[in-house]
Amino acid sequence: MTSETPRNSAVNNAVAAGIPSALADLGALVRIPSVAWPSFDQTQVQRSAEAIAALAEGTGVFDRVEVTRSAIPGTDELGQPAVLATRAARDGRPTVLLYAHHDVQPAGDEALWETPPFEPTVRDGRLYGRGAADDKAGVMVHIAALRAIREAVGDDLSLGVALFVEGEEEFGSRSFGRFLADNLESLRSDVIVVADSGNWDTTTPALTVSLRGNAHFTLTVRTLEHASHSGMFGGAVPDAFLATVKLLATLWDDDGAVAVAGLTERDAETPEYTEQTLRDEAGLPEGVRPIGRGSILSRIWNKPAITVTGIDATSVAEASNTLAPEISVVISARVSPGQSAREAYAAIQEHLRAHAPFGAELTFSDVDCGDAFLADTGGWVVDLARTSLAEGYGVEPLEIGIGGSIPFIADLAERFPEAQILVTGVEDPHTRAHSPNESLHLETFRNAVHAEALLLEKLDSRTI
Repeated sequence: MTSETPRNSAVNNAVAAGIPSALADLGALVRIPSVAWPSFDQTQVQRSAEAIAALAEGTGVFDRVEVTRSAIPGTDELGQPAVLATRAARDGRPTVLLYAHHDVQPAGDEALWETPPFEPTVRDGRLYGRGAADDKAGVMVHIAALRAIREAVGDDLSLGVALFVEGEEEFGSRSFGRFLADNLESLRSDVIVVADSGNWDTTTPALTVSLRGNAHFTLTVRTLEHASHSGMFGGAVPDAFLATVKLLATLWDDDGAVAVAGLTERDAETPEYTEQTLRDEAGLPEGVRPIGRGSILSRIWNKPAITVTGIDATSVAEASNTLAPEISVVISARVSPGQSAREAYAAIQEHLRAHAPFGAELTFSDVDCGDAFLADTGGWVVDLARTSLAEGYGVEPLEIGIGGSIPFIADLAERFPEAQILVTGVEDPHTRAHSPNESLHLETFRNAVHAEALLLEKLDSRTI
């Protein structure tokens, strides 16, 4: 911890005073069902962007605020609306880029929600609602921290700031690369803060220093020219379901570890994390054993994983005595930090072709690859971030990995190689992002705002 200065004290007071309005604004954003998938009402994504632009204007920090879109490469379409706000640095101060996203996952089966997904509800110290944590809370951490630093420092604020709130992160960030190219100078910065990750628990803050990459694709398995009677030809003719089940089973060994040659793993130490903690946080019942080998966190952070996330096949309700000619599945692979996603996809594709049973015909489509991220923790800004997190939460931060993927961070690192990237967030192991009953721990939100406001104050006191 560091001793409190007058500016530091003013930031602390401004944060405390601003939390109620920040939570009210967060609730208003949660009420907007900003799902970027084309089968949903796209006017709500525009409405969400406009609401955030108004919040950015209201901070009094920015010289320019706009809602803008960029083209999706290879198409005639525009991506979803993003908010871009900028102010120039003065007096040799650095520029910080603050990133979050305002689109959300679909609600899914609303019967599984204890309260309506787009009606923010406070219960037992948590705010429930789709996007309450992922990532409208990240948006509001930035807005609330900017309000606090403006209130504390006033016209003496010399820090350069760019705020980039994306509108399609949950739908693959399809126009992200083009958006960076279109707005390169506006986004150029010395420090990048990505508020889209999590913490060790509700009281212990974290800096995310590694993220797995992803290789996502649709696999179609075909064995017949048309459907046939399972009684007349079963036992001699391989149906697509049989071929698909046998093929998919080759992706894992008997322990459930990935069994694909060419996929690598990262060798790095992990903190202590028990099987009971895994059961509690993941909802793994007693009697169902974990998969894989090695420490539990090494399996989640540093090793590859392959999951079948969807299947197109005859439903149970429509099942008939028929040999299926074709089955499609969606495969989501997580790629170890240090391996390119395209290399991993090529290894998986080669494995599937080599193991296709009965001469089944395989087709690969809808391929989406995003690279992993490994942070450089040796820069000066990491020390500032550690100090700010410790002051904001009252607990020393941990450096953690995340099993999930945020591929655009690799894009940011490539476009801005001189910038130091900090990955922070407000989620905790019980947030249930992407799941029914997503929630935000309210004290974590307050501490996250406090920590980021202190970081901005420290950056505003530094010359480069």
